[in-house]
This record gives sequence, C-alpha cells and structure tokens, in this order.
Amino acid sequence: MPSSPNRKTFDLVVAANRLPVDQVITESGETEWRRSPGGLVTAMDSVMRDQPGAWVGWAGEAGEAPAPFDQDGTHLVPVALTAEDVRLYYEGFSNDTLWPIYHDVIVPASFHREWWAAYQRVNERFAEAVADVAAPGARIWVQDYQLQLAPALIRALRPDVRIGWFNHIPFPPVELFAQLPWRGQLLRGLLGADFLGFQRQADAQNFVRACRQLIHAETKAGTVAVDDGSGRRVRAGAIPISIDFNGLEELARQPSVAERAAEIREQLGNPKVLMLGVDRLDYTKGIRHRLKAYQELLADGHVGPPEATLVQVATPSRERVAAYQHLRADVEQTVGRINGDLGLIGSPAVHYLHHAYPREEMAALFRAADVMLVTPLRDGMNLVAKEYVTCRFDLGGALVLSEFTGAWHELHQAFSCNPHDIEGLKQTILRAINTPPREKQRIMRALRKRVADHDVQRWAARFLAALDAAPDRPEQAP
Repeated sequence: MPSSPNRKTFDLVVAANRLPVDQVITESGETEWRRSPGGLVTAMDSVMRDQPGAWVGWAGEAGEAPAPFDQDGTHLVPVALTAEDVRLYYEGFSNDTLWPIYHDVIVPASFHREWWAAYQRVNERFAEAVADVAAPGARIWVQDYQLQLAPALIRALRPDVRIGWFNHIPFPPVELFAQLPWRGQLLRGLLGADFLGFQRQADAQNFVRACRQLIHAETKAGTVAVDDGSGRRVRAGAIPISIDFNGLEELARQPSVAERAAEIREQLGNPKVLMLGVDRLDYTKGIRHRLKAYQELLADGHVGPPEATLVQVATPSRERVAAYQHLRADVEQTVGRINGDLGLIGSPAVHYLHHAYPREEMAALFRAADVMLVTPLRDGMNLVAKEYVTCRFDLGGALVLSEFTGAWHELHQAFSCNPHDIEGLKQTILRAINTPPREKQRIMRALRKRVADHDVQRWAARFLAALDAAPDRPEQAP
C-alpha cells in the first residue's frame, strides 16, 4: 500500500503504543500538548530532535484520533483506539497476558481469545498508519511488546522499507513464552523485521531459541531464517537503551535544582540518611520486597527516623488492571503499618508519594538522596538507575541495584542485590549506607563513566547501524 499522495512522508518513522505527548488543560482552560514523562519518550526525544521524522501512536484518549500535527520538530500521527480497544488490546492482552509472561510470571497471565483478536486489530491499524506516512525506502522503528505483529504487517504493505523493532522489556525463556497460545503468530510477526533489538544478550538468545524450538526455524549466529521463500534472514542482537546523559546532567547542575534538593532534605528534617525509591507502581518493581527489608531494618534498630527516612515515589500505572489495584492497596497498607508501628511524630519512617513528577523535581530528588534503591524483581533496563548516577556529578550517593535489571549488566559496580533475598537486601542497604565516602565516590565515578560513554545518542546510532547492516553485523559499532 503506497502512502497517500497528499500525506507528508518521512524517511524515519517511529511506531509506539503512545505518542510522546499528553493532552492537558492549562490553568486558563485551554487544551495543549505537552511532552510525556517516561523512559521511552525520554530516550527517543533526542533521537527525534537529531533527525526529523514521524511518530505513530495513540493519543491517550479513547475515541476518534486527532488529525496529525507537528510538535517540537516531530510529525505526530495519532492512531484511534476505542474504549473496547483500550480494555482488550492494552489493558488485556498487552498488560494482563504478555506483561506477566515476559516478567517471569510474577503474577499469573490471562489468556482470552477476544483480547488476542483486539491485539491483531490494533496492530493492523498501526501498520496501516506507518505505511501511509513512510517515504520510499524509509527506516521504520517499531517499539515494544504492544506491537509485535506490526513488523510483518508493515512488510506486507510496504516491502520497500527497512524495519527494526526494539523490545524495552525482557524477552522470556522459551519455557515461559511457550505458554502463549499465539506464540507462533507473535514470532512470525516479529520476523517481519530486518533487525530485532533487545536489552540483554540473553533476551536476544531467548528469541532465537524460541524461533528454533517453537516454529522450527533455522537459526545461525544470532540470525533466524524466514520460511516464506524470500531467503530473508533476521538478526537479533543486544543494544541496551540509555538516557540523554549530557542533557540530564546539565539540568542537575542548575542552581534551582540544587536549591530544591536542599529544600527537600530540610522538609524531611535533614536526615543523615535519605533513601529513595522511584518506580511505576508495578508488581515487577519489587516495591513490596523493598518495604519489607526496610521495615526489618527499622525493627532491628539498624536505621530509623529522624536520622534515616525513605521516600518512595510510586507513579500511577494501569489503574484499571486488577493486579495493579491489588498492588496499590497492599503497598499503601504496608506503608501505613510501617509508619504506625515505627514512625515518630513529625518523622514518618516512609514518605509515600503516589504522583508523577516533572524532570526538574526528579533531578532534585536524585541529588538529595544518599541511597537510591532500584530493586525490581525483573526489569528490561531501568533507566532510573542511569538517571540517578547521571545527576550525581558531585560523586555523592550510592546505588543499590537489583541483579535482575538490564542496568545491572552495565552498572555492575553498584551495590548489587537479589531482591528476593530479604536478608541479603538488608545487608546491601547497610553496606550502601556505611561504605566510606571515598570508596563510594570511586564507585560512582565508574558508574557515571559507563552511562556517559553509552548514552542515548550512542544507543540510537548503534540500533540504526544494526538496522542498516542486517542481517549482517555493522562493520564497526558506533
């Protein structure tokens, strides 16, 4: 399907479940579009600034899609989702079927044929929108698990384009992926791409193994042969995502951020040790395990208010999905119990904040925190870990990092932990608190160097180079 003759076309087209903007109502009552929070938008922002393109995604409200529009140099193409699409495709199949399977079945997955039908329908709609806005020979960059059928659907409509797909979450071992009734369709959908990018080498290997075992594809040296008579091979590889190091560090260095960081500590009673957790309110993030470890540290007398306190930011997430409703209730009950049993008048043990915050406030929180607790049970990357070390240009602070994050494979000098091991997590937190400042500075310097050397610009350059070279490897990685 060629693009419409009157539609603007672009050499780079990004497709993601959401557009990089949210519609908000200003104090004056006017409606405007503002940049969304979140790791994907933050990561792609600098990419789209450097090379103008189009972004295809849902605008966030059920019903008719707004007309395409330009924002900050990017052409935005909204895709319409009905209320039923949101319930079945997004809340259902994407987040109650795929998400649990891809995150080690921390909660059981649900399998419903009507959810699968909606997932197919929405992926077709995205593919048509991409095909319509892509210039001849364009590079298409499909994002994440919500759009795993899109690569093959786009190829059927536009065989002239180059198609890449990047998975922001883990890709599960074949033993878990095999539970999906539609496993073959998902694999063949992904094999419509020229290059498939993953956070870790283990994820890429899981995908290749799934193709070999579940659809009997021939595989060799990180590539999968497509059994459609075309002779095509698809390469899968690890290209871990990162952040805009220079941009975030520049923000963290602003005097207003330093003033706000000092103000935060003062508002908290100037504790000797300020611990911080920043997560979406998701069962994969290990918030309950973290609170359990902290509760035991308080009960044992190792830490306690007013000398030590924990700030837990839990950004609202998927609030209509039952598992998330149960998680919120559980977390809030636990926070109340900790403060009731172990807090002091004027000095709660936990400051719990169920909000999203702008980048400036997050940078101030990172600068204020002595210990950053990043303890997911499973995470594709976790950009919060990278954001924290980026903001600590003063070489202060300490990062406690779960070994089950993609970030741990890059930031292995951090204070590593197994969040399932509560006793081990407690000891890791105490080491992060009590390690001498000079040693913590040495660790932070190493962590910052890694993030600075492997920033989001390098991630994008590596991905696009791999896309251009596939199925071969690039001659020299950027």
